[in-house]
Amino acid sequence: MATQIFVNLPVEDLNKSIEFFTKLGYSFNPQFTDEKATCMVISDTIYVMLLVKPFFKTFTKKEVADASRVTESIICLSAESREAVDELIGKAVAAGATTPNEKMDQGFMYGHGFEDLDGHLWEVMWMDPNAVQEQPAAEAASL
Repeated sequence: MATQIFVNLPVEDLNKSIEFFTKLGYSFNPQFTDEKATCMVISDTIYVMLLVKPFFKTFTKKEVADASRVTESIICLSAESREAVDELIGKAVAAGATTPNEKMDQGFMYGHGFEDLDGHLWEVMWMDPNAVQEQPAAEAASL
């Protein structure tokens, strides 16, 4: 079985977040959805748990970051093509997101990002499969 990832993000208004990400084309697992949380399905192995802030706080003793003021992480998703990057960013902006940075185009790699309703940063990246070679993780992260 492939390793799955469950990213947990605090949100102010669960219904608005569900509405926003639905407009981007994502679905939600009703088995893991109630008034405190939902499980957004990105792929067969990637899920994002959107948790209302008071519920999110029950999982940590640390202060919960206000993503509209500080960056706690940047979530990067791959895309099938340059056009798919632009399409997803376009949907995000139409649904109320902002784009804090310009598009990045290095020829073999193309990406753009958005800031969601709660200030979480999302990057969408396409890489030319012919240009991708085996390399150490530290070197790949510096791209």
